[in-house]
Amino acid sequence: MSSTPDLWQGLNESARASLQTRSYARPPLPQRLGTDGAEASELTGGPAGDLGPVWIPGVEIFRRPVFQQRHRGYFAEFARQDEGPLHAIGLWPKQWATALMHAGTAKGFHIHPPSIPEGTDPAAWFQRLFVQEPGNFSLRRYDREQWDAMFFIRGTCEMFLIDERAGMPRRKMRFLIEGDSRPGPSNVGVVIPPGVAHAIRCASSEDLIMVYGTTTQFVPENEGRLHSEVELAPLPDPWLAYFES
Repeated sequence: MSSTPDLWQGLNESARASLQTRSYARPPLPQRLGTDGAEASELTGGPAGDLGPVWIPGVEIFRRPVFQQRHRGYFAEFARQDEGPLHAIGLWPKQWATALMHAGTAKGFHIHPPSIPEGTDPAAWFQRLFVQEPGNFSLRRYDREQWDAMFFIRGTCEMFLIDERAGMPRRKMRFLIEGDSRPGPSNVGVVIPPGVAHAIRCASSEDLIMVYGTTTQFVPENEGRLHSEVELAPLPDPWLAYFES
């Protein structure tokens, strides 16, 4: 005979049958990175150790110091042309821009086309770039394709990345970035290669403000949209039916 008390004996049978117990166990980081998500602070070491098999090649996540003055505000750098992470990979933007997303909104998945040398098989080209010669940054065609370098000033960003390049494993990364207004180890910059779909969700109650640099100038034709309906803010069906009646 069990001595364990029935905690739910005071509930009716329907409610008892529907009960579930939440698991507070934390899956390993490689598993979380492609599912529930991780903190950006956990990823600033790059694709080392167990993250190598799940990291999207060409993605860079690097920590940014934010210098706080309690009575005044803060100061933070984006990047330096002659030193630091962007210098290490030979990337310097040709265009800088800023964007604001209101709390509760998202920017749907979009993707930029990779530049493939004429007469080269795309899958073979990506294998050379990211598997055979990953440290040969001179091979990258920064001047012909859009790489993004993103920085967040205010709010909290939830970022989603999916590798859609030919012949590459379809890896996924999901992580939270804190803007400079929320100082901490998740104040990071992110580099996103072309061919990697990316989406952003404002994950706090304050507006999300970002600054980003691109290796080529903006051309509308080079921004492909993937499942970006979230940006349309559609009316509820009854509203739409009434409005169109």
